[in-house]
Amino acid sequence: MSDFTTDAPILRRHAAAPKREYYAYFALIFLATIPLSLLTWALKAARRMAWPEKGPIASAWSQARIITPHIFSA
Repeated sequence: MSDFTTDAPILRRHAAAPKREYYAYFALIFLATIPLSLLTWALKAARRMAWPEKGPIASAWSQARIITPHIFSA
């Protein structure tokens, strides 16, 4: 008989594949949201005649951070 109480084998799951998949989706969503956030940023700047507090890249980044976890939670 084997005694696994002292040196129990460590079972590891492969966490690298979902992480890579998450970053791939994040990159695709980020690249897809850049044109739309650039357009909305320009429209806000033209309407208010002042620079918006958030740039188009920061806006696209935050949108990708919101959308990507929704894909993985479904």
